[in-house]
Amino acid sequence: MCCVTSTKALGRTSSKGEVILSKSPILQINPDRLFPVEPSVRRLCGELYEQVRAAPIISPHGHTDPAWFACDTPFDNALSLLVTPDHYLLRMLYSRGVALEDLGVPDRQGSVVVSPREGWRNFARRYYLFTGTPSKVWLDTTFAEVFGLTVQLDEHSADLYFDHINECLSQEAFRPRQLLDRFNVAFIATTEHALDPLLHHQALVEQGLSTRVTTTFRPDDVLDPDFDGFAENVERLGEVTGETVASYSGYLNALRARRAAFRAVGATATDHGPVSPFTACLADDEAGRLYGRCLSGAASGDERKLFRGHMLIEMARMSLDDGMVMQLHPGSSRNHNSALFNRFGPDKGADIPRRVDYCEALKPLLNAVGNEPDLELIVFTLDESNYARELAPLAGHYPALRLGPPWWFNDSPEGMLRFRHSVTETAGFYNTAGFNDDTRALLSIPARHDMARRMDARFLAQLVTEGRLSEAEALRLITTLTTDLVVEAYRLGDRVERFTAA
Repeated sequence: MCCVTSTKALGRTSSKGEVILSKSPILQINPDRLFPVEPSVRRLCGELYEQVRAAPIISPHGHTDPAWFACDTPFDNALSLLVTPDHYLLRMLYSRGVALEDLGVPDRQGSVVVSPREGWRNFARRYYLFTGTPSKVWLDTTFAEVFGLTVQLDEHSADLYFDHINECLSQEAFRPRQLLDRFNVAFIATTEHALDPLLHHQALVEQGLSTRVTTTFRPDDVLDPDFDGFAENVERLGEVTGETVASYSGYLNALRARRAAFRAVGATATDHGPVSPFTACLADDEAGRLYGRCLSGAASGDERKLFRGHMLIEMARMSLDDGMVMQLHPGSSRNHNSALFNRFGPDKGADIPRRVDYCEALKPLLNAVGNEPDLELIVFTLDESNYARELAPLAGHYPALRLGPPWWFNDSPEGMLRFRHSVTETAGFYNTAGFNDDTRALLSIPARHDMARRMDARFLAQLVTEGRLSEAEALRLITTLTTDLVVEAYRLGDRVERFTAA
């Protein structure tokens, strides 16, 4: 997947025409990275990984920009593609005193104070900060395998990288749709709020691409009374759908209409990001009363929480009606750094995990709809202490509930192993939902899925050597974990059949 370009882009040339590499060290990607050390386990891990190394990528939940695929225009430059949208990178750099404006991050007014080249240089000279992190594994893999770079990124190679990557981005092979083909992406979902006009996804429908690139319905903007501009958003919801949202019944009808609009452009799933997974089952009259108080701004904190919890159950009931998979991503204290949020807005690396209770919080929802085998409820967590204690036992009992893969801060080699060790004995493999990358960083998607495949192969190889699985079972399971579970959980069989059949 390397960029087609001259050798000069990878170094400097002597007077004799010999290529002299940058002062930077050689960039080497170990083909056996993340595999176990013990030789027999390592051998089996490699065999399992080889079974799925080239399998199609199914990315059912993420945050890439649908305009990339609808318009298929070239990416601007290395900085705006690889650094400024990536909150994993921004949080680490900010923690070590790097100002976001020095990385080319625009403020709320859209002002940028450094050029893309200077922002990239500022990133490159601190790239060492990511040593030992998943971000460095993803980026080094991308630099080597996608761009064909052969020296490590640092202050000496910053301009070499910037010019080389930009040259690649000008080529046809680096257009967004070409990248989907080169990365063997069978399916990718973006995420849009309820009021999004969905223009890019409508264009994808017209272009015949909506079965491969689709949206996900994220209605926090019209469900959560603590969401900025909630009352105005609900009013707009009524205008968009033609429903009278002054009444609670009209509000529910408007939500159903919006879900239908998302399904019309290909959506198969919804997503919800409350601070807490708290749910509550209210009678219609009580829910209507709380709805009115939330719209007027008179609701107390407890009342807003109660209404938000009730609406999660309403969303689950609607998923039973229309077949959309429901995802729940709670547990993030978002925009923890108020000063940073006020200046730069959300998604700048200041979201912090918090403790979450699932057993009692989800009980009203699971008692209402958890026994329905036709409902797919995929629950994620940032609080790993919940895996063995609450989430695995819950998923190992309720037919509607599956466990999402390690998410966000836990999307790492050790996090993936902790997940498998914590949940497998209680929930098994088949109550999990495969892997999703949940990323804005398009070029890192192959590296993220590759990491997940390596870690699953490692876990299975260990079970085989301990006599807990046969090799035949492990060979079946590695394909199940890579492909089958995610296709089943997100109901994508008809969409990815031509990719997975091969």
